Amino acid sequence: MKLPVILTSAALAAALTAGAQSTVIVETPAYSWHGDTISQGPFVATANGPFEIVSTYSAQPGFYMGIDKTWKRKNDISGYPQLTTPNMLHTAIYNMGLDEMVNAVEPDTTLRTGKEWAGVWTRDVSYSILLSMAYLQPEASRISLMHKVNSRGRIIQDTGSGGAWPVSTDRIIWAVAAYEVYKVTGDREWLKYIYPIIKNSLEDDLAVGLYDTKTGLVHGETSFIDWREQSYPKWMQTADIYQSQALGTSVVHAQAWKVLSEIAADLGHKDEARKALEQSQKIADGINRTLWLDDKGYYGMYLYGRDNLMMNPRAETLGEALAIEWDVASPERARTITSSHPTTPFGVAIFYPQIPDMPAYHNNALWPWVGAWWGLASAKAGNEKGVMQAIGAVFRPAALFATNKENFNLDNGDIATELNSSNMLWCLAGNLALTHRILFGINFEKDRLRFSPFVPEALGQDRRLDNFNYRGARLNIEVKGYGDSIASFTVNGKDHAPVITAAEAAKAAKKGQQLDIVITMDNQPIKSLPVNEVANAKAAWTPITRLDGTRLWWDPVEYSKVYDVYRDGKLVEQVRSTSYDASVPGEYQVVAYKNKVPGFASIPLSTRESKTFQIPGEGTAMTSAEILHQPKGKVTDFRGNGFVETDHKTSAVEVPFTVDADGTYSIVLRYANGNGPVNTGKSCAIRTVLVDGNSLGSVVMPHRGRGTWSDWGLTNSLDAVLTAGPHTLTVTFEPQNENMHLHTNHALIDELIVTRK
Repeated sequence: MKLPVILTSAALAAALTAGAQSTVIVETPAYSWHGDTISQGPFVATANGPFEIVSTYSAQPGFYMGIDKTWKRKNDISGYPQLTTPNMLHTAIYNMGLDEMVNAVEPDTTLRTGKEWAGVWTRDVSYSILLSMAYLQPEASRISLMHKVNSRGRIIQDTGSGGAWPVSTDRIIWAVAAYEVYKVTGDREWLKYIYPIIKNSLEDDLAVGLYDTKTGLVHGETSFIDWREQSYPKWMQTADIYQSQALGTSVVHAQAWKVLSEIAADLGHKDEARKALEQSQKIADGINRTLWLDDKGYYGMYLYGRDNLMMNPRAETLGEALAIEWDVASPERARTITSSHPTTPFGVAIFYPQIPDMPAYHNNALWPWVGAWWGLASAKAGNEKGVMQAIGAVFRPAALFATNKENFNLDNGDIATELNSSNMLWCLAGNLALTHRILFGINFEKDRLRFSPFVPEALGQDRRLDNFNYRGARLNIEVKGYGDSIASFTVNGKDHAPVITAAEAAKAAKKGQQLDIVITMDNQPIKSLPVNEVANAKAAWTPITRLDGTRLWWDPVEYSKVYDVYRDGKLVEQVRSTSYDASVPGEYQVVAYKNKVPGFASIPLSTRESKTFQIPGEGTAMTSAEILHQPKGKVTDFRGNGFVETDHKTSAVEVPFTVDADGTYSIVLRYANGNGPVNTGKSCAIRTVLVDGNSLGSVVMPHRGRGTWSDWGLTNSLDAVLTAGPHTLTVTFEPQNENMHLHTNHALIDELIVTRK
């Protein structure tokens, strides 16, 4: 009789590893993950054990940032959840995430944004907390969030175009992250602390007019994509960005209002909970009604323009993923999105297609933490291939660059972008989330831990996660097999529902008892969904247009044989010429095509007649105490007799004006703000506008360059329904108009422009 061969555990692991070396796990035209190795062209990255990765990658010649070719564990990570899996590369990439996470915890117990990025940034830390830091670093997460609350008890918008809030309006992601910390810890005092901060911040957003009453969407910059030239046409000024309405930012606000509703209900504020949930639903309904592109199978990126908004039909990955994760998209739409959203050989782009005349950073780039969100969304939608490509797109650069880098050029997968950093917090957080939240299916809810593993067949080996902490209890979790359905779930050998309640965890912690969880998957194939695999593509150039009387002209655009002409945000005709009869009054824009891929619409040019009105009390010198520390110089290029200043202490600006007929009119101010640079800062000026005592909303006057007081621009436009005859416009500072600076909220106003729509 032939006796069975019995292997030691070490020999078994070696045999598994050797057998896995030739097994292809993920493969695209750009790279291959096979066994414990990732290959990209001539470059190879391999795990030499659970605590070492070695790469042969060579970065683009001449790029100013070097690369690490080896990662070796630097820190003690034994106190964190320990992964055991037959795939050594997966184990090493996971351990590198833990190791770099320890590097990211500063001496003051805050979370550092990246090796090259000191300090705590609101959106960076919030997305990192949501991915995995809430449960891996709950105390550092809590302290970091507390650093992002100002003296008025509002969430800080610490970066963004033209002076931060309200041009950038995604600070409210803080609310979702803060609630995640509560779900992890169950700390009622934390819940009571965050409630007024979230409530006051959202109510300021509501009062200042962030929520468009027509579309239901949220004004402001696309969440996290805060270099305006990297994601908007060149003609758009920062006031135009405020006027735009973005998918990602709208989804974040919908979820923040939902969070406020849940907290309010938990604290016994029933009316507040109901109102907040209604506001959340309004935004979600607006997203589904306004941004869904049925012909593409995903949401458009944003609405943009001036008096009349039109769709930017690009696919924007983070917004699409969050819409799935937070149930803005229905399950049917979620499946459609993950099957239709463009996926390049290196993974999903920040948005697609790319802008042709912009270098790689947000444009033409992959960011691993966004890829991690895409993996989570694909798992929720049941898209196995999408999950595998998302995991591969995160693991490829982690292995080849031996660190969790910030971003990668989508053309070649390299780190040669405008800016980059190693040990990037949200990227390492996304790396860890892929294992915990997809393969082990760990989901934190208000009073329980719910398990719903999604294990693609290619990753169907048994794996363990030991020493996972939940409410003081130690969980050891084993997942066996593959599939998206659980066949059995046991706790300490007994059948159990796939949840661990907070009460169970507290009881186990009190007794010093471990909870040994074994999840056996059903080993049934996951229903197949496609992935829209495409080559990276760049859109057409933006046409340069001009008006000659009522004739619209534009320069020919390379590769474009046809052009779409829009009037008031609506397509009126497709033409092959480079001019158009614009005698019908309206606001005109032109879109060019490259290989059937549309580019940005041209700058809006109006053939409608406008009337301008000077402001009583104009002068030619600045006197505000708010700007004594800023370079002033002589102000030029104003119209009429001068300008008026507005700051915290100046009186309201009143402008008499008349219109000739009843109708709807566009109200715009010509302004200057030299208090900071175009791309950052926090001194965006904000004012409430009234006509005849009735509020129209707010105008924003963002930075136009530090010290550039003679650089005049236009505010966002406000609509007013007016009767023929005289009226009075009032521009005033209200409490909700306070900006992120708190001390400088100052601008120059030159004139009022009124246009009948």
